[in-house]
Amino acid sequence: MSEASVGDDPFDRVRAVQVALVAVFVTALVTAQPTASKLLAFDLPISLPVTGSEIVLPGAALAYAVTFLASDCYAELYGRRAAQVMVNVAFGMNFLFLALLWSTIAAPAAIPPQAEQFEAVLAPATNIVLGSLLAYVVSQNWDVIAFHAIRKRTGEERLWLRNIGSTATSQAIDTVIFVSVAFYLAPHLLGVGDPSSLSLVASLIVGQYLFKLLVAVLDTPFVYAIVGYVRADGVGRAD
Repeated sequence: MSEASVGDDPFDRVRAVQVALVAVFVTALVTAQPTASKLLAFDLPISLPVTGSEIVLPGAALAYAVTFLASDCYAELYGRRAAQVMVNVAFGMNFLFLALLWSTIAAPAAIPPQAEQFEAVLAPATNIVLGSLLAYVVSQNWDVIAFHAIRKRTGEERLWLRNIGSTATSQAIDTVIFVSVAFYLAPHLLGVGDPSSLSLVASLIVGQYLFKLLVAVLDTPFVYAIVGYVRADGVGRAD
């Protein structure tokens, strides 16, 4: 069999997309850890309840939104069990990332001032780690469950509904858990920094959720494109 015919094999395409989705999922997940502590602020053209004329959200919001895009595509193409395996294996990869990061921080430094800057920029705070890990394991597993529950009720044709519906509910869970634990509960209980005010916590929850909901709507064409590419020859259909 020639190289060209192997590359054109639809099952090769299924496997290639499967690996790519796992890679995107894990990359976005790992990126979210060191970026979560930076708060972003975006001006709005109108004033909204709670947030006012500005949306404030953690820097990891975009990275986490990408994980839901990848997991929804994966769940649609490869089934619920495969998606939950990916989600829970990636959860373990969080600990590998943290172990590698902290071992680098703890290792002797050739240039101490540089090492201090490295730790200050990259070391995730305890409250961020607790919030992100708890939010991740709950919301991602719920996303897979909700995705397939909607699929079972509505059939295969309404991919847009299960993509937006599962992501909308799971992102709400993710946002409430992450912001509440990372910026309010953990600082109170563990003394790992000054806890944010309830008004700031509410603003962070609303702002982050609105952003993620917008991403869920905008990523729907990409979900259709990825799923359509894999299923072009009638393969890759989830059970």
